[in-house]
Amino acid sequence: MKIKFKIALYYTVTATVLLVTFATLAYFLSVKERRQEFQDRLEYRARSVASVLEEGIRQETQLLKKLEETSFQDLYRESIVVYNHNNDVVYSSQRDTAISIKIDILKFIRRGGVYHFERDNLETVGIYHDKGKEPLVIIVSALDKYGLSFVASLRQILLIELAISVILLVGIAYLFARKMMQPVNRLVQEVNSINANNLQDNRVTITGKDEIASLGGNFNTMLQRLSNSFDLQKSFVSNASHELRTPLASMISQLQVTLSRSRTPEEYEQTLHSVLEDAENLSDLTNGLLQLAQSDMNQSQSLFRPVRIDELLLELPNLIKLKQKGSARVEINFGDIPDNEAMVTCNGNESLLKVLFLNLVDNACKFSPDNAAAVTIHTEPGQIVVAVRDNGIGIPAEEISKVFEPFYRAQNAAAMRGHGLGLSICKRIVGIHHGVISVEAKVGEGTTFEVRLPAVG
Repeated sequence: MKIKFKIALYYTVTATVLLVTFATLAYFLSVKERRQEFQDRLEYRARSVASVLEEGIRQETQLLKKLEETSFQDLYRESIVVYNHNNDVVYSSQRDTAISIKIDILKFIRRGGVYHFERDNLETVGIYHDKGKEPLVIIVSALDKYGLSFVASLRQILLIELAISVILLVGIAYLFARKMMQPVNRLVQEVNSINANNLQDNRVTITGKDEIASLGGNFNTMLQRLSNSFDLQKSFVSNASHELRTPLASMISQLQVTLSRSRTPEEYEQTLHSVLEDAENLSDLTNGLLQLAQSDMNQSQSLFRPVRIDELLLELPNLIKLKQKGSARVEINFGDIPDNEAMVTCNGNESLLKVLFLNLVDNACKFSPDNAAAVTIHTEPGQIVVAVRDNGIGIPAEEISKVFEPFYRAQNAAAMRGHGLGLSICKRIVGIHHGVISVEAKVGEGTTFEVRLPAVG
């Protein structure tokens, strides 16, 4: 069921229930008021009869005359019966249809004073009168013809009004629901017209300040993020394909030239060394792309466990020597490491953290003239701080904000071997560990990368 139909249905049902409740309440209050008013009339009539009988029952003609004088208003099918203390009928206005009252009821009236009951659509009131010469029980019965007719008419009017109201409510609710859903329908139409080809230019229209406008604004924000992601993906694919094509093209051209004619063993050996260098370059690039893909894993996809950062850093010198064939030097300064192991322990993925610090130290060694890197580690409340410093060429101030972008390389580093993936990998690894990475650099003096990771203790 569509939302607009649900809104119309809920509105109609709710309004109908309220109308039925109020109409039922008004009807029963009217019925109660009519009954009370008619009983008051019957009681007044009974007391009028009692006031006449205070002198005692003498002659029936005189009694009838006095009763007629007390008839201020007519009661339909009125019947009056008077009982003495022996429960004998001493007077009945209609002898052939006299009201038959049980002895128990007469005794109850004498104890309580007033008694109301209804029988055969006739409403009856009985009172006990003991102020005259003889105690009497007066029973007055009548049919509230006009009151019952009014109640029946009221019931019919309420039913007709409810039926008309429900019909009108259905129409009004549908119109209101359709009016309320127009912004949503417009939003759906605009969203359906957006695809990967026009994602950059198309946005949904935002009007007003209600929840629909807020939804449209959030959707536009999501579209902008998707557009940025697509642009980044396109740039990544373009740069990756370009970087992969360069060493492959170099290897193919060298092999084609070498095979074009016979060569001396020295020439073949020289060509193989050149091809090997290009293959190693291609392997580094492939590993970098693989690490970049792995760094996109979120925390739920990665195996996170407590990792001691100080112990992990101790493995770096051997790993760097293996990678750079023993020419690198790594100096590690542990500073004021606390005795509490939890303060130097991070909840993370050990493999990714190794890639993080290995890339930073490898870059530091590569850009330092003496192929050396200085690593320091210390703790702050709730944080593990690791700094990797080199004494190399530095980074121009205007390019510092771009060094973490994939395939970006500073202008003064163009002559160095690399592909511009290492720092972007580092930033993503730090991000999934809920940490922060920052850089400080000065051209000609060196660069320092600082990593802050949350400690478990």
